[in-house]
Amino acid sequence: MTRKSYVFNATPVFAPPSSEKQRPAFIRYARQCASEKDVARSELLYILQVTIPTRSRRLNEHRARALRAMALGMLYHFNIASGLVMASVEQLSDESGLSTVSDAGNKSITRVSRLLTDFLEPMGFVHCEKVRDRIMESYIPKLITLTPLFFLLFDVSSEKVEKAQHQQMGWINKGLMEKGEESITLGEARRRAKKQHIKRAFEYRQSLHAMNKKHKLARRMAKLDEQTAKQTLLQKIIQRYSLVELNEMGPKGLTNQVNIEYHCLRKVASTPPPDIPVH
Repeated sequence: MTRKSYVFNATPVFAPPSSEKQRPAFIRYARQCASEKDVARSELLYILQVTIPTRSRRLNEHRARALRAMALGMLYHFNIASGLVMASVEQLSDESGLSTVSDAGNKSITRVSRLLTDFLEPMGFVHCEKVRDRIMESYIPKLITLTPLFFLLFDVSSEKVEKAQHQQMGWINKGLMEKGEESITLGEARRRAKKQHIKRAFEYRQSLHAMNKKHKLARRMAKLDEQTAKQTLLQKIIQRYSLVELNEMGPKGLTNQVNIEYHCLRKVASTPPPDIPVH
């Protein structure tokens, strides 16, 4: 692979999700500022670089392009009250055109992962937090918080960010009072947003886990002849239901259930498993 072609997408551009919705005025303003100013060549980068021994040169052009796309993506998903980016690293990578897929079909989000851990976080532009998923025995996608320093890359002051936060809290509390609920503090708003983000990430991981288990079973069934596969499924169904439920189903209902699950697994076996991103 030549030096010119070693990057999958040399000109990444952030594309909002298909269910694009109107973003708050502050986010539209911040994204406009980030679009008009070259965040990857901001004077702030050169000022900070002097204070960090590990950084001795400017961003190469490929990483600079990745930063430009990522900045717009993180701002699009920015939660004003909490400071959190309400999107996973994988989602940001996909929407920014930075994900790659190997010949074997494995997705990689390394470009975004390294941009966060090797550059944005050490420079103080973001804070990344990991949460352990005990079901998957791994960490869920990072929780990304944008710091006030990040906004200075495109000349949005911390005062403007704070003002936007207070306005957003006003809207949140107005909505709560209309429902007859008590108003909340900025700290509580952050806690709730973080809880919601973690819940979504866990649900996504759990669905992936369930789908992969189903794919493994489907692949095993696909290797068996139809009669053996159905006998195996029958045993699994008998273990799954109580005696009362099995009696209610009767022989005909049990046979129908076996046939339904068999054809369902055949269909699953013919489709690719869900992506497990490589960080």
